[in-house]
Amino acid sequence: MKQIQNSRFYAILLIAIFSISLSGCAVGIGTRSSRSSYKSKPLPPGQAKKITGEKSAKRYAPGQNK
Repeated sequence: MKQIQNSRFYAILLIAIFSISLSGCAVGIGTRSSRSSYKSKPLPPGQAKKITGEKSAKRYAPGQNK
């Protein structure tokens, strides 16, 4: 009877140690690589012209606004 209690105790102890050791190895998947965390760059004037279908990019160039 005492041997069964000892083996049960060691099994529970082993499971507890294994669980504690695995709890420290948490892996965050996709937490830092989301696109919303990147700084968005302003659209170049030529690309804005292409998207809107205008003939001139002058309206979208910051140095050309009057």
